[in-house]
Amino acid sequence: MSIIAIYNLKGGVGKTSTVVNLAYLAARDGARTLLWDLDPQGSTTFYYRIKPKVKGGVKKMLRGQHDLDPAIRGTDFDNLDVLPSDFSYRRLDRALDTTKQPVRHLRMLLKPLKKSYDHLFLDCPTSLSTLSESVFFAADLLLIPVIPTTLSLRTLDQIQRHLKKRAARPPRVLPFFCMVDRRKKLHKEICAAYADGIDGFLRTTIPFASVVEQMGLERAPLPSYDRRGHATKAFEALWEEVKGMM
Repeated sequence: MSIIAIYNLKGGVGKTSTVVNLAYLAARDGARTLLWDLDPQGSTTFYYRIKPKVKGGVKKMLRGQHDLDPAIRGTDFDNLDVLPSDFSYRRLDRALDTTKQPVRHLRMLLKPLKKSYDHLFLDCPTSLSTLSESVFFAADLLLIPVIPTTLSLRTLDQIQRHLKKRAARPPRVLPFFCMVDRRKKLHKEICAAYADGIDGFLRTTIPFASVVEQMGLERAPLPSYDRRGHATKAFEALWEEVKGMM
């Protein structure tokens, strides 16, 4: 089972739209796919029309290796399940800190799922904490959506420096440009400067598009209602590129 985390310290960079669409595309390929919404805001849970309620809260979920199974919910799409989030996830860091090996606990918790799924996607909150350290240890790939601006690139550098210094088991980092507005000169210049895989950037860029914002109204992944759109093609290309990195 490949574990793919979508993470950034900055909010509003297209993290949730990325994980919702990539998980859908993985399932559409026929892969058994699980998406775990780790963000207490529960946006991914909302997009997939799942009730944001985790029975017993996050503490009960972390008690044993088999506690995840009852919380998993099916979606309207074949091969795709979701582990929903609710507001109790705001206590996830505190719950992890009570375990014997906080950083390693998440990976151990996911181990029993390997027989049931081909891909696991993690939608991570914007924080640098025990949870993020656990994600870094558990993930095989760390996808980082980056808006082509100076501050977003600075945040990416901070994350990469942290991983080199602190991560016990650093994942492979795959940054890519997201919410790209080709009308903006700076966006075009930065994307051009990082073209052809410079500094580990994926070649695919995700455009800023109103149809992506409509995911909140449709409560569905983009390819399910806009099959031939430019943004859909971009997410499909991104998924093909990510698959090639596994």
